[in-house]
Amino acid sequence: MTDKEQIAEIIFRPDDFLLKGADETKLDMNFASQRFWKDAYMRFRKNKGAVFSLIMILLVVLLAIFGPLVSNYTYQEQNIAETNMAPRIPLLEDLGIFNGDETLRTSTGSKLKNAYVINKETGEKKDTYYWLGSDALGRDIWTRTWTGTRISLYIAIVAVLIDMLIGMSYGLISGYFGGKVDSVMQRFAEIVNSIPTLVIVTLLMLILKPGLMTITIALMITGWIGMSRIARAQMLKLKEQEFVLASHTLGASNWRVIFSEILPNIIGQLITNTMFSIPNAIFTEAFLSFVGLGIPEPMCSLGSLISYAFKSFTTHPFQIVPPVIVLALLMLCFNMLADGLRDAFDPKMKEM
Repeated sequence: MTDKEQIAEIIFRPDDFLLKGADETKLDMNFASQRFWKDAYMRFRKNKGAVFSLIMILLVVLLAIFGPLVSNYTYQEQNIAETNMAPRIPLLEDLGIFNGDETLRTSTGSKLKNAYVINKETGEKKDTYYWLGSDALGRDIWTRTWTGTRISLYIAIVAVLIDMLIGMSYGLISGYFGGKVDSVMQRFAEIVNSIPTLVIVTLLMLILKPGLMTITIALMITGWIGMSRIARAQMLKLKEQEFVLASHTLGASNWRVIFSEILPNIIGQLITNTMFSIPNAIFTEAFLSFVGLGIPEPMCSLGSLISYAFKSFTTHPFQIVPPVIVLALLMLCFNMLADGLRDAFDPKMKEM
């Protein structure tokens, strides 16, 4: 019997083939259809370190807003009679901690001192509380720490705006048009980037008064270089894709292609790199304030607080602890948050 005769004798029954119904199990449940932002949110939520960092940043923001308001002192109020007071907190002092005791180390040994005590025989204390202590001029460290944190958060906002408005636009335009336009724009960026920030701030201080505006202008001059390079690299990778050609075919203008077609495809990477630039901007402000090129007295920032407390670090170390902890916490949390956002926006991190 030939093959054709064997095939002809095959009889198919109705149940040999079943129609794939709509209510049947999907072939691949891992890649069920869902929006990009929802998918990124689900990946971000699984990153415990990034979620914890976001919560800590929000907590620091709330303390920066309301912390100075709950104190009885202002950031510039001085009381010479109550200088170098150790931390004292109600209720906690009953537990033997934060009760105003301070150990003074001298050449002959150490001595326990409590500047709040007004009667050594009875142990009676002043009805005064400095939650984080007071400095050499009698100013409340709690109020000044959270006031200085406002400056750091302002610098963070400025860094985001500079990256997204200047750096992103500059890089996208440079990479999209290419040729002579890209060459001229990149040479200009290289010239600006070759000038150290410290030199720029010093030159600005010869023209403007030292202060927050000087630091802001310095960041506007040099703070966008990194973002522009990243945006340009992403543009060079995507501008030859098919969807860009389709947009041109349909008559879309260059600006529409840049900001409506290409930008949404790279916004995740840009947001991630913006978050990485925030700690650098905060550190730059703190460093400039530490070396005396930042916020002038009586206004304060975390850098100026660390610089001022460093002078009395050997005798009153508690004064430098609060601004150092807040500054380190901000930089660490922003870096961890940026890592979490990078993983969330990276499609390669999607679980298989």
